[in-house]
Amino acid sequence: MDKDLLDKILSSVAGSENKGQTAEKVETGTSSQCNLTEFVGAGIGDTVGLVIANLDYHLHENMKLDPKYRSIGIVSSRTGGAPHVMSADEAVKATNTEVVSVEFCRDTKGGAGHGSTIIFAAEDVSDARRAVEIMLSALDRNFGNVYGCDAGHIELHYTARASYALNKAFQAPIGKAFGITVGAPAAVGLLMADMAMKTANVDIVTYASPASGTCFSNEIIVTFSGDSGAVRQSVLAARDVGLSVLRGMGQNPVSVTKPTL
Repeated sequence: MDKDLLDKILSSVAGSENKGQTAEKVETGTSSQCNLTEFVGAGIGDTVGLVIANLDYHLHENMKLDPKYRSIGIVSSRTGGAPHVMSADEAVKATNTEVVSVEFCRDTKGGAGHGSTIIFAAEDVSDARRAVEIMLSALDRNFGNVYGCDAGHIELHYTARASYALNKAFQAPIGKAFGITVGAPAAVGLLMADMAMKTANVDIVTYASPASGTCFSNEIIVTFSGDSGAVRQSVLAARDVGLSVLRGMGQNPVSVTKPTL
């Protein structure tokens, strides 16, 4: 056989084997490879959703859960705080569950913001699972209002009717319009907060800075409530200011998915 032809055949065979190995690695990394009944799914922000049908008695006791709740749903992420709470708020509105815990941690894989862990409690595991499913499905939409770049990030979140997850995390008045603005580095967040409060007639609910109200993240976060139109107007004004400052730092902040505001 001609030597050049033989080299081409051997090269082709080697290439096919390498493609097969690559495909296998990609496949084994997908969520479909987790066969645990506790595994619900995964999402943006290195987010994982799990359920426990019958929580261990000692854990139940130490977590100080109401005895009527046997099952819990858990959603935990490396990146994202407010988008996860917004998504959890949608989930709790649609299911027979209670948000019993919202915790933020200093994470973002070394970035300026938070990771998060949110726990739903339910009498029936199917309710807990459904809450986790709804929350995971809402993440892409809520990450659309997170804009990031190397210099920092901004977040804008709005709902016409806050529910129990937002109340748990940010003391949002239940049933009222509610807005959140986040800016990093923290100076960006403070300017955004000032613009939000001056733009329309809204009432501040919480204020958090790197040393107070956050897990030492490099952010300033303000939440506010009021008339639906006023809250939305304040959120949009804060967005424009935050984007302008990050662009002034020589960056081009872009939405993580697709903006909804």
